[in-house]
Amino acid sequence: MSHRTLSRRLGRTAAALATIGALALSTGCGPEEAQAAAEPSETAAAPTPVMVPWPLTGVEVEAVPARPALAVKIENSVAARPQSGLNAADVVWEQVVEGGITRFVAVFHSTLPPDIGPIRSVRPMDAAIAGPLKGLFAFSGGQPGYVKAIADAGAQVLSQGSGAGGYFRLDSRDAPHNVYAKPADLLVQADPAHQAAPVGEFGFATAGRQPTAVISGTPAAAVDLKLSPSSTPSWTWSQPDNGWLRAEGNTPATTADGARVRAANVVVLRVDVANTSARDAAGNPVPETKMVGGGQALIASGGRTVAATWTKASPTDPVVLALPDGGPVELAPGNTWIELVPNNGGSVTPR
Repeated sequence: MSHRTLSRRLGRTAAALATIGALALSTGCGPEEAQAAAEPSETAAAPTPVMVPWPLTGVEVEAVPARPALAVKIENSVAARPQSGLNAADVVWEQVVEGGITRFVAVFHSTLPPDIGPIRSVRPMDAAIAGPLKGLFAFSGGQPGYVKAIADAGAQVLSQGSGAGGYFRLDSRDAPHNVYAKPADLLVQADPAHQAAPVGEFGFATAGRQPTAVISGTPAAAVDLKLSPSSTPSWTWSQPDNGWLRAEGNTPATTADGARVRAANVVVLRVDVANTSARDAAGNPVPETKMVGGGQALIASGGRTVAATWTKASPTDPVVLALPDGGPVELAPGNTWIELVPNNGGSVTPR
């Protein structure tokens, strides 16, 4: 070792000893403790990640992927049950269609199930549901005017009847109740204008806060609904499941994997429904739920319900929920079912 190198090392050692001595004098600790304080810690805590909410559920994650919302038209006749994928949806809308049966628009974003179905055709109110999402809308067919309205509202249409990919038929079911799709295969068809994540439609309670129904509502063991004489679903609060469990009449609603259909929130919107001039194959008039305007609402979260109002300014604007005094509504983080209950002939009964 050269004399110059040795001198440099001795100089660095002397400087380190001086630092340790200064720490010892200023803190009153011994040289060993002072040396430990002078050295950088190898176990320093990593910075806490900044969390962001999934836009349609309010559940916080480190990052939301840049993928669009996928809305899918799901059948709800007796022959269609049990459906696949419903519990993975961020939001499910239930609407009355011809003959008094209902259909769902299930919106997937935060979670993608392996498959979803059975998938059926669109109806006139679907444009107002799809409009705020600016994503993809998957279905098996529909009248050209209804399809055009969905596209005009800003959604990219993926129709099985028009040859879009991602669909298949389930051999164990009879047509027309056997059209299914793989959501991952639908999402890859998004064009450049429909690849962004959706904007959130509802407000959610953030960490440390309770949802509005829990703060301002009254206890409810169940919410009974009548959408038509043949459609009477109900939701029962289950504390062990921390959610509302669905039944179709007196029959527990399940998905194809045997799980109970569950919702963190049930949002009931009282709506006007009017028959259009269109008819189905049996001659029944096709009804249209009036989604633009407003009315009374009921919010169910955390085993409690609270009265509210809803407004929607246009097909492309979101539904806005408010308390009777105009205050905002915050839902529980998690999935939400939106029940479109007709003002004429429908009913909502918390109990």
